[in-house]
Amino acid sequence: MSVNLEEIKKRVIEELRNIYDPEIPVNIYDLGLVYKIECKEGKEGGAVCDIEMTLTSAFCPASEYIVDLVKTIKNKVEGIEELNVNLVFDPPWDQSKMSDEAKLQLGML
Repeated sequence: MSVNLEEIKKRVIEELRNIYDPEIPVNIYDLGLVYKIECKEGKEGGAVCDIEMTLTSAFCPASEYIVDLVKTIKNKVEGIEELNVNLVFDPPWDQSKMSDEAKLQLGML
Protein backbone atom coordinates (compact mmCIF):
# COMPACT_ATOMS: atom_id res chain seq x y z
CA MET A 1 0.00 0.00 0.00
CA SER A 2 1.40 3.35 -0.97
CA VAL A 3 0.24 6.60 0.58
CA ASN A 4 -0.05 10.02 -1.04
CA LEU A 5 2.51 11.90 1.04
CA GLU A 6 1.56 15.33 -0.34
CA GLU A 7 -2.10 14.75 0.55
CA ILE A 8 -1.15 13.62 4.07
CA LYS A 9 1.06 16.70 4.54
CA LYS A 10 -1.84 18.89 3.39
CA ARG A 11 -4.15 17.22 5.93
CA VAL A 12 -1.54 17.64 8.68
CA ILE A 13 -1.43 21.38 7.92
CA GLU A 14 -5.24 21.52 8.08
CA GLU A 15 -5.12 19.91 11.52
CA LEU A 16 -2.33 22.24 12.69
CA ARG A 17 -4.60 25.15 11.75
CA ASN A 18 -7.12 23.82 14.30
CA ILE A 19 -4.62 24.11 17.19
CA TYR A 20 -4.39 27.40 19.04
CA ASP A 21 -2.07 28.74 21.70
CA PRO A 22 -4.57 29.42 24.52
CA GLU A 23 -3.11 32.90 25.00
CA ILE A 24 -3.17 33.98 21.33
CA PRO A 25 -6.28 33.84 19.09
CA VAL A 26 -4.31 32.54 16.07
CA ASN A 27 -3.59 28.93 15.09
CA ILE A 28 -0.04 27.66 15.58
CA TYR A 29 0.56 27.16 11.84
CA ASP A 30 -0.28 30.74 10.81
CA LEU A 31 1.47 32.00 13.94
CA GLY A 32 4.66 30.59 12.41
CA LEU A 33 5.37 28.08 15.15
CA VAL A 34 5.73 25.19 12.71
CA TYR A 35 9.13 25.34 11.03
CA LYS A 36 9.10 22.12 9.03
CA ILE A 37 6.84 19.20 8.12
CA GLU A 38 8.36 16.18 6.41
CA CYS A 39 6.38 13.09 5.49
CA LYS A 40 8.02 9.98 4.12
CA GLU A 41 6.86 6.44 3.53
CA GLY A 42 7.15 4.23 6.60
CA LYS A 43 7.93 0.53 6.97
CA GLU A 44 4.24 -0.36 7.29
CA GLY A 45 3.28 1.48 4.08
CA GLY A 46 1.84 4.48 5.90
CA ALA A 47 3.42 7.88 6.35
CA VAL A 48 6.00 8.87 8.93
CA CYS A 49 5.63 12.59 9.58
CA ASP A 50 8.21 14.68 11.37
CA ILE A 51 7.12 18.10 12.60
CA GLU A 52 9.69 20.62 13.75
CA MET A 53 8.12 23.42 15.72
CA THR A 54 8.75 26.01 18.38
CA LEU A 55 6.76 28.06 20.85
CA THR A 56 6.45 31.81 21.24
CA SER A 57 8.59 31.46 24.36
CA ALA A 58 10.70 28.69 25.88
CA PHE A 59 8.75 29.36 29.09
CA CYS A 60 5.30 29.01 27.49
CA PRO A 61 3.00 27.63 30.20
CA ALA A 62 0.94 25.79 27.57
CA SER A 63 3.91 24.04 25.93
CA GLU A 64 2.98 20.47 26.91
CA TYR A 65 -0.66 21.07 26.05
CA ILE A 66 0.19 22.39 22.56
CA VAL A 67 2.70 19.60 21.79
CA ASP A 68 0.20 16.96 22.99
CA LEU A 69 -2.44 18.42 20.65
CA VAL A 70 0.01 18.24 17.73
CA LYS A 71 0.72 14.59 18.55
CA THR A 72 -3.01 13.76 18.34
CA ILE A 73 -2.90 14.53 14.60
CA LYS A 74 -1.65 10.96 14.13
CA ASN A 75 -5.09 9.72 15.14
CA LYS A 76 -6.95 12.25 13.01
CA VAL A 77 -5.26 11.83 9.63
CA GLU A 78 -5.70 8.49 7.92
CA GLY A 79 -2.48 7.00 6.59
CA ILE A 80 -0.09 8.24 9.27
CA GLU A 81 1.71 5.37 10.95
CA GLU A 82 4.06 7.55 13.00
CA LEU A 83 4.16 11.23 13.93
CA ASN A 84 7.16 12.79 15.65
CA VAL A 85 7.27 16.28 17.15
CA ASN A 86 10.65 17.94 17.59
CA LEU A 87 10.42 21.06 19.74
CA VAL A 88 13.23 23.53 18.96
CA PHE A 89 14.11 27.02 20.09
CA ASP A 90 16.73 27.80 17.46
CA PRO A 91 15.97 29.85 15.50
CA PRO A 92 13.86 31.63 18.09
CA TRP A 93 10.32 32.57 17.09
CA ASP A 94 9.55 36.18 16.31
CA GLN A 95 6.66 38.03 14.72
CA SER A 96 8.26 37.94 11.25
CA LYS A 97 7.38 34.22 11.07
CA MET A 98 3.64 34.94 11.22
CA SER A 99 1.50 34.73 8.09
CA ASP A 100 -0.12 37.93 6.83
CA GLU A 101 -3.46 36.40 7.81
CA ALA A 102 -2.26 36.03 11.41
CA LYS A 103 -0.89 39.57 11.49
CA LEU A 104 -4.21 40.87 10.18
CA GLN A 105 -6.10 38.88 12.80
CA LEU A 106 -3.97 40.43 15.55
CA GLY A 107 -4.30 43.95 14.14
CA MET A 108 -0.68 44.16 13.08
CA LEU A 109 -1.41 44.97 9.41
